[in-house]
Amino acid sequence: MSAGTYTPRPGAAPLGRMIAAQAALETRMLLRNGEQLLLTVVIPSLLLVLFSTVDVVDTGAGEAVDFLAPGVLALAVMSTAFTGQAIATGFERRYGVLKRLGASPLPRWALMTAKTLAVLVTEVLQVALLTVIALALGWSPRGNPFAVALLLLLGTAAFSGLGLLMAGTLRAEATLAAANLVFLLLLVGGGVIVPLDRFPDAVQGVLGLLPISALSGGLRDVLRDGAGMPWTELGILAVWSVLGLGAAARFFRWE
Repeated sequence: MSAGTYTPRPGAAPLGRMIAAQAALETRMLLRNGEQLLLTVVIPSLLLVLFSTVDVVDTGAGEAVDFLAPGVLALAVMSTAFTGQAIATGFERRYGVLKRLGASPLPRWALMTAKTLAVLVTEVLQVALLTVIALALGWSPRGNPFAVALLLLLGTAAFSGLGLLMAGTLRAEATLAAANLVFLLLLVGGGVIVPLDRFPDAVQGVLGLLPISALSGGLRDVLRDGAGMPWTELGILAVWSVLGLGAAARFFRWE
């Protein structure tokens, strides 16, 4: 046995391993949080089942589930990337978790990358569950899977930026209240359950520019109507992504 066989080798782990470990931790914490599961899984599933089986809202011609399923998928993205991430990150900032992680070998940008990966993993599980439920209710999706994936990715980027901006600038209690309020407002006015053409003409144009409206409308165009690339909706989401992520990077306060 040569000398130095058991000599410690202090130092940071490879960057990829640190990001993977932090992403796994973030995912476990998110999935163990009862409030987050309520937002990300239970509420979207209940809305999909309820409004697909009970004639409460006029969703236009065709099966109700064909209108509702794309909107609920958009809601699931918003609940995880925006509401859940904003609340969790806001309280991590308040309790000094982010400050301590900032002093670790993990770079701050790598921490944000790990959080984003955790969001994406959760969304994959959400989409899989909601797709199974919708198919059981008689959903008949169509369209280009690549367009759907691009919409979901841009929607995630847009909502993540807005969620991190809120968490990094407001107090944790204010973030909790504001994130839940925005969730409820966009659920009602974002074309998720109620079609935008049911609103007055004066506000339809404004509502159509919201990220949730662009995401739900784009998914509906592809999955229900079989449209190609929804360039208008993709453009709206891209603008929100740049503005949200740019503002979050500029104004996020770690303490």
